[in-house]
Amino acid sequence: MPDASPEATPDAVPAVPDTGSRSRRAALIINPIKVTTVDVQGAVQRISAEEGWEDPLVIETTEDDPGHGQAQEALDAGVDLVIAAGGDGTVRCVAEELAGTGTMMALVPLGTGNLLARNLDIAVDDPDAAVEAAFRGTERTIDVVHVTVDRAQDAHVFLVMAGIGYDAAIMSDTRDDLKDKVGWLAYVDAGIRNLPGRPARTTISVDGGRSFERRLRSVMGGNCGKIMGGLEIFPGAKIDDGLMDLMTLAPRGKLGWLAVAGKLFTRGKGKDPSLEYFQCRTAEVTLHEPLEVQLDGDPLGKATHMAFEVKPDSLRLRMPLGYKDPAVVSEPLP
Repeated sequence: MPDASPEATPDAVPAVPDTGSRSRRAALIINPIKVTTVDVQGAVQRISAEEGWEDPLVIETTEDDPGHGQAQEALDAGVDLVIAAGGDGTVRCVAEELAGTGTMMALVPLGTGNLLARNLDIAVDDPDAAVEAAFRGTERTIDVVHVTVDRAQDAHVFLVMAGIGYDAAIMSDTRDDLKDKVGWLAYVDAGIRNLPGRPARTTISVDGGRSFERRLRSVMGGNCGKIMGGLEIFPGAKIDDGLMDLMTLAPRGKLGWLAVAGKLFTRGKGKDPSLEYFQCRTAEVTLHEPLEVQLDGDPLGKATHMAFEVKPDSLRLRMPLGYKDPAVVSEPLP
């Protein structure tokens, strides 16, 4: 395992830990409503057999439990690898249970956004390739970010990004029927419909420093940078550097969103206050009125307070072999 300090640069480690003579086993946690032409369970069973592993434990998510209880069941069974097959919600819920346990996680993206998979070069349109990478890919340890909403006792985690305001309104207002028809472009439809609105008074504190105020449409925390369509909204963000990128959106006037878009496409360069970035280990965001909240695309309802804390090197994750984008991991593989 790499040094857990934020300054450490994690190297690739052996894909399969030494378990002596004990037979290894994977668990497949799968969202049964995600339609795919590939038999994901069959692929996991096939590669398990080829690798000399036991027959996998297969657990389906439910409407009432999108992954938490299933991940805990897999941990209780003592499996060596947990594969989350579903959308971003399934991946996040499984990761929330596995973070800090030392148990390996992999993912087979079957959703619309597939945010983490896009950042890690995991095939979003080839479940067979994703299953292959789950067993035979490279292991990394990545950061997770813990988020407390409205000072709740229990924290959630996110792997890619979370936010309050405009971005969360998009997620809560995206039409499921449109996602089935046009995929991630359904988020564009929701984004256009939610462009009108007024900024909210927001107080922000970064790394426990002196708080400052802004009038904002959105505040987002990013663990890595890419979203649908290949757009990188957190330029240079790395998923294993022990840091989070905080972004604020403050479009002004009728052409304000054009200024935001322009700064996004220039990777955040310039001094336009419509889009600001802060890099930190912790952050606290307080609003004077409740706005929508989202974690990795999952809407959580409305809130007025979010507290972020990065937990470095918390999750062991399997990803494809080969060169990695330097904006994703701190040290690319050759």
